[in-house]
Amino acid sequence: MPKSILRRLKKEQTPLIDGNTATFIWQGKKSPYLVGDFTGWDAGNPIKMNATGPGVWTYQLSLPPDAYIEYGFIMGEESLEDPNNSRLTSNGMGSYNNYFNMPDYKPTKLTQKTANIPHGSMTSYRISTEYLLTSKNRTIQLYQPPVKEPVSLVVVWDGHDYHRRVHLNYIVDNLIAERRIRPLALAFVNNGGQQSRMVEYACSEATLVFLMTEVIPLASRYLNLIDINSTPGAYGVVGASMGGLMALYTASRIPQVFGNVLCQSGAYSWAGFDMVVFDLLGQGETRPLKIWMDVGIYDIPSLLVSNRRMNSMLSERGYQLIYREYNAGHNYPAWRDDIWRALEYLYGIN
Repeated sequence: MPKSILRRLKKEQTPLIDGNTATFIWQGKKSPYLVGDFTGWDAGNPIKMNATGPGVWTYQLSLPPDAYIEYGFIMGEESLEDPNNSRLTSNGMGSYNNYFNMPDYKPTKLTQKTANIPHGSMTSYRISTEYLLTSKNRTIQLYQPPVKEPVSLVVVWDGHDYHRRVHLNYIVDNLIAERRIRPLALAFVNNGGQQSRMVEYACSEATLVFLMTEVIPLASRYLNLIDINSTPGAYGVVGASMGGLMALYTASRIPQVFGNVLCQSGAYSWAGFDMVVFDLLGQGETRPLKIWMDVGIYDIPSLLVSNRRMNSMLSERGYQLIYREYNAGHNYPAWRDDIWRALEYLYGIN
């Protein structure tokens, strides 16, 4: 087996794919441990590689045919990249993960800036946080679609990442051009950095005040928006992970404005402690919301459990929602490749 593996390594990147089996390989006197989406990135419970020949270590994993997977190695306290896999993607925390996909996984082409179609315009603004957030100023980017009529607004938490890593404006351009969604405007709201983000998105009333007193007036001034007073609940809100929690919280607190909710891998519980959205949406009258929730099968295990619990509760309470699980983990490539489905559900042309 080692000789055949080494011959394949001259032509193929790792892991080696055979049907539904991915074979991870390490060459060296000692083997590191393997971690990834399939272990929940739990460094306390990594996978031990198997010795299959002198200086050759392997591990085989059976995966769905359309899976997208990120992974890495650890040796002691050190994180290591796979030297036989040049495919790297940012993990959002200052370093990189290796990645690969199974044969049936197809990244969306909607992120490409397509020629010969109308494109929306992007403008950037620096506005005061009025002591509501951790910084004195915050950057907001606005997307105006290439239409003249008034449109709905969608607020995007973690705006920088959804703009830079998801290319959400290009996705919307293409979906509009293909007549798969109604035209809509976007307000990309940047977070305050990793430490501040946790506070700002943990169901923060101060963040909502900033949204309603600063972001919405800015968007109304520079974008051609429909009148939310005459069309209550017509705006939408998008977020992933903590941003997904904040998206659902935003809609639960201000449903008369944000009636369309897109939550990707929402962090509805921490360390077994349910966030207040469970109480807000589990009690009282059912709010007039249209909700999309998605989460990866290989997401953080506790987060997957809380998404399933949230889906069950909202379904039992009669909320209008679609819940989807896909074969990937907790990362922007997965959210990028699934978001078009949510936009078609929330803003599709009937």
